[in-house]
Amino acid sequence: MSAPLFLVESLPTTDTLTLGGPEGHHAATVQRLRVGEELLLADGRGGTAAAVVTAVGRGSLDLAITARGYVDAPVPRLVVVQGIAKGDRGELAVQAMTEVGVDEIVPWAASRSVAQWRGDRGVRAREKWAATAREAAKQARRAWLPVVAGAPDESTDRVARRIAGAAAAFVLHEEAVDRLATAALPDVGEIVLVVGPEGGIAPAELDAFGAAGARPVRLGDSVLRTSTAGVAALSVLSTRLGRW
Repeated sequence: MSAPLFLVESLPTTDTLTLGGPEGHHAATVQRLRVGEELLLADGRGGTAAAVVTAVGRGSLDLAITARGYVDAPVPRLVVVQGIAKGDRGELAVQAMTEVGVDEIVPWAASRSVAQWRGDRGVRAREKWAATAREAAKQARRAWLPVVAGAPDESTDRVARRIAGAAAAFVLHEEAVDRLATAALPDVGEIVLVVGPEGGIAPAELDAFGAAGARPVRLGDSVLRTSTAGVAALSVLSTRLGRW
């Protein structure tokens, strides 16, 4: 089994570190790491460090740094505009998409989104998505932490502007003729993928995204849930781009 990964604000510049706070508590109390065991540290921005436990305290670990590294950011970047979903479906989508390699997630207030993120509720919901992405990135041993970007309820107009600046953009739509598996992909820049909410993407939204340069595509003959469509599409893109 690979060494567990813990996220830190910044990697140590010395050869030792005391891992405290929530990460130290999780390492010492939940995972019960012991002296001599190895772990990984990451700053979420590509920097990594391998370490070995030298002492265990109450909710903390003393570490000796054994190696340092850096992982380049993947190119092109994979950005998913995820329609806000009700219940825990959005969080399930964020978790799975993080595990398969999404670089950025943008919550989208689609016209057919059942759940509405407004005011403090929107802030809390977005923070929950960010926390979900953080934990999934640790589980997947990712050196880069995905960004949960945009406003808590990004508007269709703002999503369209994001699409207009992308190297390529695709809208998952069950009535599309073209397939994502055969669509032309750029070598650099940003690929934006739009996933609708439970009720689907409204015609006016599809027109707005098309006018901004997005291309409607489908994955196959099955109609997927909003919680699984993004991860399925990312799997296709990751394979085609050589990430997998």
